[in-house]
Amino acid sequence: MPFTKETISIKVTELFSNLFNDYISQSEKVKPFYNYHFSKNDFSVYLEKNEFNYLDRTVLVRALHKQADFVSNTNLSSKKNIDLLEHPQTYSVTTGHQLCLFTGPLYFIYKIISAISLCKSLKETFPNKDFVPVYWMAAEDHDFEEINHVNIFGKKVIWNSTQKGSVGEFSTEGLQSVITELKTILGDNENSNSLIQLFENAYVKHSNLADATRYLANELFGEQGLIILDGNDADLKQLFKVEFKKDIFEGASFQLVNNSIIELQKNYSAQVNPREINVFYKEKGLRERIEKQENNYVVLNTDVRFTEQELMNIIETSPEKLSPNVVLRPLYQQKILPNIAYVGGPGEIAYWLEYKTMFDAFKIHFPILTPRHFLVFLDKSVQNKIQKLNLTIDDLFKDGEDLVKQLIKTQHHDINLENAKTEISAIYTSVLNMVSAIDKSLIGSTEAEKQKAINGIAALEQKINRALKQKSETDINQIWAVKEKLFPHNTPQERYDNFSMYYSKFGKEFISELSTHLVYDLNCFEYTILKE
Repeated sequence: MPFTKETISIKVTELFSNLFNDYISQSEKVKPFYNYHFSKNDFSVYLEKNEFNYLDRTVLVRALHKQADFVSNTNLSSKKNIDLLEHPQTYSVTTGHQLCLFTGPLYFIYKIISAISLCKSLKETFPNKDFVPVYWMAAEDHDFEEINHVNIFGKKVIWNSTQKGSVGEFSTEGLQSVITELKTILGDNENSNSLIQLFENAYVKHSNLADATRYLANELFGEQGLIILDGNDADLKQLFKVEFKKDIFEGASFQLVNNSIIELQKNYSAQVNPREINVFYKEKGLRERIEKQENNYVVLNTDVRFTEQELMNIIETSPEKLSPNVVLRPLYQQKILPNIAYVGGPGEIAYWLEYKTMFDAFKIHFPILTPRHFLVFLDKSVQNKIQKLNLTIDDLFKDGEDLVKQLIKTQHHDINLENAKTEISAIYTSVLNMVSAIDKSLIGSTEAEKQKAINGIAALEQKINRALKQKSETDINQIWAVKEKLFPHNTPQERYDNFSMYYSKFGKEFISELSTHLVYDLNCFEYTILKE
């Protein structure tokens, strides 16, 4: 059955930082930190002014085809989009994400659909140009604890491993037992069994996490032409040698980004902080920061060290041994892709806003920062609860305790002890006037009696509220049930739940319905509420 859609203002949700809200609304305070906004007019100007003449499209296309062949299920639509990148009138729209187990939280899905959706909107607006969606796999990331788990129906499924280094190179050995645990949680139905089979084909039949994630993303989005790019590629890093040298030997990124942060911090807090060297050294099982110590370059937590000339030789002959950090990775992305837009969440956009001056100095085009779609999904059970409680869509984003107070006031609107406190205070004020005229020494005891009476009303108010809560217990429990469904453990649903919960119920229709409804209106960006 088709889903239905509502939208509300991003600001009304109160889920986002001031910086992100100000970026969305094009506040004057944020404008110095980007060149173009995500509007039709700005996209038009961007396309006119930025030709990406510094790209080596031939190397890019060759590398993407090579990577596409790492798995057997790269869709023909994806391969055609890779070929389109040979042409100067083709542009990419990129989103990036970690290699989370079974895709991790829902917003992994939303980010990729957002990139695909933006390409469609741009093609409709600029039909003489082509736009291809790119998922940048964060295969070089080494924060395994951030990606080794998934939350499904309130249960946390964990992949335990002692492997080290870049997660994309991790062996998938042992994941069959994790999938078996997942199978128990999802239950035995056609959609669940289909999904388990997909996970087994991805994780059991591929030897490393990068290939497994590529296979899975292909199955979910290949028909829509998604291109999957792994930056952990020797040929692509050959294109980034100049930038590696400037960062390591000249400290260019460090100073430029710090200058931007100083300006940003006049109104906001910084999202990330640059290092003097924003490059890791990587080998199998190892990804550690490079740091200059006296005249040598040291790989932290190892015995590896280089002279300047030795490190220069590595850049020239084996740049694949180097890995950019969160500061340098966006520059790497923009150096190798004709990327017109980066689709990201609030945290990503916050750190990208620190980088414009760095991009300008390196003469690499800064993309149009486009927020991914934000979404909360309401199944029929939640909708029924919301209807019975007479809650509005705006109410869903209020604090749970505030909703409980709102409920009690609505159900017991004749209770108003604040007025009683005011009346008692007025009575004692009158008494005080009389007492003051008779014997000023009685003022203190009169004030004490006044406070005792007000405290008595307050205590009675608490008892009444407890009694009301007991009478309203069923509805209060329903409020907390709704809040837990939409904000499990006080976390937005999209940042906690895994898509398998919904796929097991709706099958492929869940992805297709998301793709239908998460459409970009470049004149108005809002938060999406999707209803079963």
